[in-house]
Amino acid sequence: MDRVQTPWIEAFRQRQRVGQDAAQGKGEPQTPKDRDLAPKKMSDSYHSVILPLARDPWLLDTYLNSSGHIRLGTLFMDLDALSGIIAYKHTGDDVTTVTAAFDRITIKHPLTEICDLELSGQVTYASGRSSMEISLQVAKVPKPGEKARPDDILIQAACTMVSLDPGTKKPKSNAPVRTDTEEEKRLYARGEENSKHRRELGQKSLLKTSPNDEESDLIHAMWQKQLQYHDPNDPVRKPSNVHFMDTTRMSTASIMQP
Repeated sequence: MDRVQTPWIEAFRQRQRVGQDAAQGKGEPQTPKDRDLAPKKMSDSYHSVILPLARDPWLLDTYLNSSGHIRLGTLFMDLDALSGIIAYKHTGDDVTTVTAAFDRITIKHPLTEICDLELSGQVTYASGRSSMEISLQVAKVPKPGEKARPDDILIQAACTMVSLDPGTKKPKSNAPVRTDTEEEKRLYARGEENSKHRRELGQKSLLKTSPNDEESDLIHAMWQKQLQYHDPNDPVRKPSNVHFMDTTRMSTASIMQP
């Protein structure tokens, strides 16, 4: 696959020099109408990166917190960057792809040692629409020729990326992915279910719909009960296992570098 002709930072600076906001489109479509949208294999977008944390103390310094543990937040940033590379391998450079959401981040086995890590992932769901799901993984680096064992997997995550026309910033269709093996069919089915679930949640959002009768009644009953808890002349008292929302507030300060 051909790479883009100009590094992103150089293109960004060029737009700044001509007074154009790099985050805004030009208003005119820039995505070719004859893009190749033929189905692609999941493996076409696969990408992995090795973090030699055990071998490179200077690199390790940028990942450690004051307690000597690896900061998960830094790994999440790396996964976000990796998802961009994976999306680019699937879409090419005719569109701009942005992170819509990290739907799931599961810590399978917390790290108890400093070791080299492999970050990897691929597009596992794309139906021909503008969005795609990318499955990501962080694991201890396996031996050459081997795959990571289940016990060596630190993080598994899934994120949704959306492709936009660079000029209009409107969604553009992507090539769907093929399912050639039973495992790929399983991954695709899971992504399809996740996509359906997101659409259903979007339709139920309070930004689009008001609470239904059952939800309204529940909210009203909770409000009435709270009034009773605050009324010194009311015999009803707040149970010990019930907490007011403002009492759950917590704050902390974390030293993010050694």
